[in-house]
Amino acid sequence: MRTLELPIKTDRLVLRPHREEDAPDLLRFSSRPDVARYLLVGPWTAEDAAREVAKRIPRTGLETDARGLALVLEHDGVVIGDIALWHPDDDTRLAEIGWTLDPDYGGRGFASEAAQAVLSAAFDVYGLHRVAAQMDARNSASARLAERVGMRREAHLRSNWWCKGEWTDTLIYARLADDPPPR
Repeated sequence: MRTLELPIKTDRLVLRPHREEDAPDLLRFSSRPDVARYLLVGPWTAEDAAREVAKRIPRTGLETDARGLALVLEHDGVVIGDIALWHPDDDTRLAEIGWTLDPDYGGRGFASEAAQAVLSAAFDVYGLHRVAAQMDARNSASARLAERVGMRREAHLRSNWWCKGEWTDTLIYARLADDPPPR
């Protein structure tokens, strides 16, 4: 497994590892109920932001002891989201991807740009076979993003996850290394 060179730069974004000083920027949108609605946790507090950033700081690559990559998305020097890639189990040919974007920056293709860059690294640098994304089935924006970056819907699991006091459905999307790139 090769080492990914960070930061990743796209046309409009810099994807870089988390830093302690990112907590207030991530809190800005992660504390919003509309952002947390489909996530596993509720809206963040300042304490949550500090704790989450501290957990993410060591996640600088799949080849590290952390076995994960957690990056913030910067646009013009402003943190507008985050994205992560991790091994869900012991098979290092498989990974999962997840993302969060500040809704104030939605609809401009930033999430697609970031997800495509991380998927390219997953296949081209890490040599992964498969990358999956699991999401609350009500999160249509996330499902559309998965499709835009060439992931295929593989499953709709009904009432399989107890989250925030209710049973929720899960969608599973995946992209294989030999799938054609998105158009």
